[in-house]
Amino acid sequence: MKVRLAEMKDLDSILNIYNQGIEDRIATLEMETKKMDYINNWFKERKEKYVVIVAEENEQIVGWASINVYNSRCAYKGVGEIAIYIERANRGKGIGKVLLRELEFRAKQYDFHKLLLFTFPFNKLGQGLYSKMGYREVGTFKNQGILDGKFVDVMAMEKLLVSDPAGIE
Repeated sequence: MKVRLAEMKDLDSILNIYNQGIEDRIATLEMETKKMDYINNWFKERKEKYVVIVAEENEQIVGWASINVYNSRCAYKGVGEIAIYIERANRGKGIGKVLLRELEFRAKQYDFHKLLLFTFPFNKLGQGLYSKMGYREVGTFKNQGILDGKFVDVMAMEKLLVSDPAGIE
């Protein structure tokens, strides 16, 4: 498996995998699948440190991951929110772990001191991956969003990449 930075030519595959996550109701509060103009804008508006990477197997994109803006305020410039999406037929095969390792490596290069994510409490496969990789559960937001007309909880998880980024301990 090859992991690399995403390119414009990958956007069809990224969009397809993202839409699978929307359809399967396991990874996002989005309810309607997205079109190409959405993913094009999302990709073009990213700043360099907010990387998008893809996992390729036999020249096919089988997963993608990104570091996203957590909060635009200066105080949070070292905190990135991550997202990982795996192609439906390839879930549970270790692709997420490979992508997460690469995200962490790149995050450190761009001086992120912490990565965080939001997941559904029922997404046990995702939580298992994050826990094994050193992420800890921060807490659960009750009734955080509405999915298919019902309130859903959202769990926050985090990992410190640097123990004291400001040298103030």
